[in-house]
Amino acid sequence: MELYALTIHELQDLLKKGEVTSQQITRSVFDRIAAVETERGAIATRCVVDAAGAWADPVAKLAGVRAIGIQPYRRTIAQLRTDPAAPSDLPLIIDVRGEFYFKPESGGRLWLSPHDESPCPACDVQPEELDVATAIDRFEQVVDWKVERVERRWAGLRSFAPDRLPVYGFADGVPGFFWCAGQGGFGIQTAPAAAKLAASMLLGSAPDPLVADIDPTPYLARRFIS
Repeated sequence: MELYALTIHELQDLLKKGEVTSQQITRSVFDRIAAVETERGAIATRCVVDAAGAWADPVAKLAGVRAIGIQPYRRTIAQLRTDPAAPSDLPLIIDVRGEFYFKPESGGRLWLSPHDESPCPACDVQPEELDVATAIDRFEQVVDWKVERVERRWAGLRSFAPDRLPVYGFADGVPGFFWCAGQGGFGIQTAPAAAKLAASMLLGSAPDPLVADIDPTPYLARRFIS
């Protein structure tokens, strides 16, 4: 996680170049990616990597690339104070029916989720009170702990392709547009291998030994072309 935080910090100067807000990924006469227009001017480039998460399809449309159906789903988490406090050595516990899960957090707190997967548009998603209440109800049916307080609640977006596999590779018909999307709920866990696989595909180089035995074919964007 420290490595990811460092990388994000190093990218801050680039992100300050401005937001792409409309049809501003331009293509050359040969239909290649040519530049990205931002609020602060153009960035000339021969390649755009679409790693926009829930916004992957909207970004593709900016370049005239056909959307492939990346769908964001809301996932909710609540931080609880319970009596007794959650023991620090408590493992991650997942309901056998997949209806909730919980894990310990520092200070004797508990993180609880209703294991929700509600489709929603790409947005600054917020938790729904009903989802938090549902999670607590399911939790209290299987433990004898008392929920004293909901201290925090938040939600995030987990984005999936129609077949729920990630999408890596160049878009057909638009040289220079590279998909890196649809990691679902496993983005952090798969990031080291996914980054190496995507880099070798993007650069046309020999894959890192870590991913040398992975066949990228099942992840190519062209699988959605009928």
